[in-house]
Amino acid sequence: MSYDVVIAGAGHNGLVAAAYLARAGRSVLVLERQDHVGGLAISTRAFPGVDARLSRYSYLVSLLPTKIVKDLGLRLELRRRRYASYTPVGDGGLLVDNADDERTAASFRRVTGGESDYRAWQEFYAMTARVAERVAPTLLEPLCSADELRATIGDEAAWRDLFERPIGQVVDERFADDTVRGVVLTDALIGTFADPAEDLLANRCFLYHVIGDGTGEWNVPVGGMGAVTGALEEAARQAGATIRTGAEIVGIDPSGEVTFRDAEGEHAVNGRHVLVNLPPAVLDRLTGRAPATPEGAQLKVNMVLSRLPRLKDADVDPREAFSGTFHINESREQLARAYAQAAGGEVPDLPPAEVYCHSLTDPSILGPGLKAETMTLFGLHMPARLFPEHRDEAVAATLRSINSVLAEPLEDCLLIGPDGEPCIEAKTPHDLETEAGLPGGHIFHRDLTWPYGETGTWGVETENPRILLCGAGARRGGGVSGIPGHNAAMAVLTGPS
Repeated sequence: MSYDVVIAGAGHNGLVAAAYLARAGRSVLVLERQDHVGGLAISTRAFPGVDARLSRYSYLVSLLPTKIVKDLGLRLELRRRRYASYTPVGDGGLLVDNADDERTAASFRRVTGGESDYRAWQEFYAMTARVAERVAPTLLEPLCSADELRATIGDEAAWRDLFERPIGQVVDERFADDTVRGVVLTDALIGTFADPAEDLLANRCFLYHVIGDGTGEWNVPVGGMGAVTGALEEAARQAGATIRTGAEIVGIDPSGEVTFRDAEGEHAVNGRHVLVNLPPAVLDRLTGRAPATPEGAQLKVNMVLSRLPRLKDADVDPREAFSGTFHINESREQLARAYAQAAGGEVPDLPPAEVYCHSLTDPSILGPGLKAETMTLFGLHMPARLFPEHRDEAVAATLRSINSVLAEPLEDCLLIGPDGEPCIEAKTPHDLETEAGLPGGHIFHRDLTWPYGETGTWGVETENPRILLCGAGARRGGGVSGIPGHNAAMAVLTGPS
């Protein structure tokens, strides 16, 4: 059979592309290896007999543009978090309250001993907010050059500090307190193994974490990440796209022929365009080229708790601390030490990590009668080179790390399921490679790129005009955004017929 467009992979970006193209009247076939759509943007009942729908892999939404939500008529609620973050420091901590500037200022004074870092914090994030407002709209347009984006931003200090100088050096200059420096730098290291004092890769990671939808806010998807996928699947199907699961792609030919295998055998279909919602390394393999394997860097731990753990800080309610991002041993010095150890092939002795409890903002993910809280932990500086050999060591060290900042062991708070087992699971880069097909377990498919490039292109093009990237590995990809899916669809709709 022949279609206008064949889409390889039904992750959220593939579904965005399918919905746009089908709404424009194109015939669209989406092929997905797994028995469900959504890729890493799914909700799962991970523990037998426990009715809690965890966002197992991806877990928050920032980069998804409001324009895509409106264009596709998505039935989706993204809920703002009252508390941005809490960072334990000794018997106290740093609380950033989105709704109470004075409380935040007082918390800064207690932790830093003065006013200067809070003023620096306000100035720095006012700058990133201006950059976000100006850069975000360009993500859904053809690429501009670096000079054009620089002119769009219109702030030479911001351009220098975010695009040209290592973000670690910038943070060290702007902030004096080690804890505050670390809180700022974590956005430069999520899923990215880099030294922020030297590597501009950390700048690119930081940029994508602060520009989402023009605000940079990280919001909770009501119903879990599966609600995002569900809304996109509904939009694509209603527009007329055909979606087939259990269909593993085994070859992509430059002519537009796509070969896939399902329970009935091997088949071939043809597309005038083939949109690839797979990592570039997988596309290389499918087209007969030698793939370059990227290296992912994270440890994801999913938990269900019978109750929240007690804090050492008597001034902050655990429900406040854990509803935002709870930073664990992520000071500037601790981040640097952990990076050095991991770069040397060792599990950090005090792994930096951060957690948040989805259910505190959105209790709808808990089944009727389940009195519990969900907790998601994301560990930094856990590169794929450490796994699977050091898996148990990494998980144990991470639990020790979080316990070091709590008033009681986290293990005492884990819900015990009907099978008698504690509700905790870990996902390493090795797991993402074997379970989700991500080479090197890289959650961004490959290292993030700057949001500019060859003027007039969409950042999705490959050397073959029929084949376009529509996943996280495209320029301006990464995160749950739908941006590469939108841009690949626009490349088809605005390009030569």
